[in-house]
Amino acid sequence: VSAALTERITIENGVVQQSNFHDYPLLRMADAPDIHVDLLTSEQPPGGIGEVGLPPIGGAIANAVAALTGARVRALPMLPDRVQTALKEVPARS
Repeated sequence: VSAALTERITIENGVVQQSNFHDYPLLRMADAPDIHVDLLTSEQPPGGIGEVGLPPIGGAIANAVAALTGARVRALPMLPDRVQTALKEVPARS
């Protein structure tokens, strides 16, 4: 969720502006949604589960925004100005 909504590195005059976690925009635990995970039992040997949720989350959030508003946000992170731009491009409903 953090990668989709807030994380970014900015560069100014060829220099990265963030130096560590104090000035790198991460989603904080207080801002994170509740996450429920179901693990399926299997006879197969373990294959890892650590980052399985990362690839689809950006698309899932973008689809949720589109379902609610009709706006397609096509760039990550989905910063407020990017969402507002996408909202302006939605045809008016009659």
